[in-house]
Amino acid sequence: MYQIDFNKPIHIHFMGIGGISMSGLAEILIKEGFSISGSDIHTSDIIKHLEDKGAKVYLSQTADNITDDIDLVVYTAAINFDTNEEYKEAIRRNIPVMKRATLLGQMMHNYQNAIAVSGTHGKTTTTSMLSYILLAGNTDPTISVGGILDAINGNIRVGHSETFVTEACEYTNSFLEFFPKISIILNIEEDHMDFFKDLDDIRHSFREFAHKLPDYGYLIINGEIENIDYIVDGLKAEYATFGLENDSYDYCAKNIGYDAFGHAHFDYYYKGEFIDHIQLNVNGEHNVKNALAAIAAAKRIGIDVDIMKKGLLGFTGAKRRFELKGTCNDFTVVDDYAHHPTEIRATLESAKNYPHNELWCVFQPHTYSRTIAFLDDFAKALSLCDHVIVTDIYAAREKDTGIVSSKDIVDRMADYDVDVHYIKEFDDIEKFILKNLVNGDLLITMGAGDIVKVGEKLLGQ
Repeated sequence: MYQIDFNKPIHIHFMGIGGISMSGLAEILIKEGFSISGSDIHTSDIIKHLEDKGAKVYLSQTADNITDDIDLVVYTAAINFDTNEEYKEAIRRNIPVMKRATLLGQMMHNYQNAIAVSGTHGKTTTTSMLSYILLAGNTDPTISVGGILDAINGNIRVGHSETFVTEACEYTNSFLEFFPKISIILNIEEDHMDFFKDLDDIRHSFREFAHKLPDYGYLIINGEIENIDYIVDGLKAEYATFGLENDSYDYCAKNIGYDAFGHAHFDYYYKGEFIDHIQLNVNGEHNVKNALAAIAAAKRIGIDVDIMKKGLLGFTGAKRRFELKGTCNDFTVVDDYAHHPTEIRATLESAKNYPHNELWCVFQPHTYSRTIAFLDDFAKALSLCDHVIVTDIYAAREKDTGIVSSKDIVDRMADYDVDVHYIKEFDDIEKFILKNLVNGDLLITMGAGDIVKVGEKLLGQ
């Protein structure tokens, strides 16, 4: 395997440099003195930012982009090896190629406090919470987060300390390329079934991820995970659990409540001892668990609880995570990235504590494989709404084989007492909303695709 010497900067080319994670790594390396080029299909604010930093970006992915002065080509799991011209040209020229996850893993070796946040759900929010705590403590961290964070004006922050925090995604087993000193496992559920065979396959990957920790490492794991012993048995590193209303967890939240805007607050206990009362500025019980995981990581590296409280209170949510977008015709518009039934359920449960009359959700399913795997679960989760609009599936990396459609979710929802509609075109969705929503209603645009555009157009954004 190609090994980068970070004391000897080279020319690295990123295929798909405009992606959240790829752009973050590119920016870190630019500040370390590396020469960076890359390619993408279209421009964006992220790409313009990298160009301002000195990156050369091609708005195409052709063989001509691969030049003799390139020392390494980095790619993501999303590329097609058979058709991607850049990849094939790099191989033809015998230029070393490396997965994004491998590069990130090698970078982790440079940090004493390398923290990796994993789990089926909640990675971006938990990484963001921890980032706010680290910033409140003036620890000067390096941060790589899978969303836009106001505190760092983007998705990346390059610090100069020994602390580095990043998300660790399980898709294609990318996180098995990482070398953290502190690992967080938020939850383990079925997802990415276009890659994993079943839940046992997923659990096996998370076990491997946990056991990659060094002997002196530290695992923070949700104590509510079913058969947790399978994950931690034989683990050489120390581990701690977190969870709700149970003294058996090392980090525990009790007496959970919500303010007038649905923001959670709770009593924080460590090993059965009351420590402090924590106020959050985000909604939902799931965010209490995310906060506990962030607290555990912060405590491990010696951050005081008063700093934790300050950081958590300052965090008002990452972009597209129950993000308040504004009001239109006296109804409220919120956007959320939820695209898995568990995430949908958590978001809609959170919405119950937010002031509103009727709850409306415009849902865009994400990928055909996920839709067909969770048809009944999607229907059940969405039934927490008063009104649901379902639009076409956002294909992402997949092709439509005709075996499933959004109408299948609508059909499944016939078993529930919910007003549900299938509407294909965004323009028609907007017209329907303007005709039917009234003063005090809450509208959530939901999904990992481009459904956010519906709310933004309604608000004139």
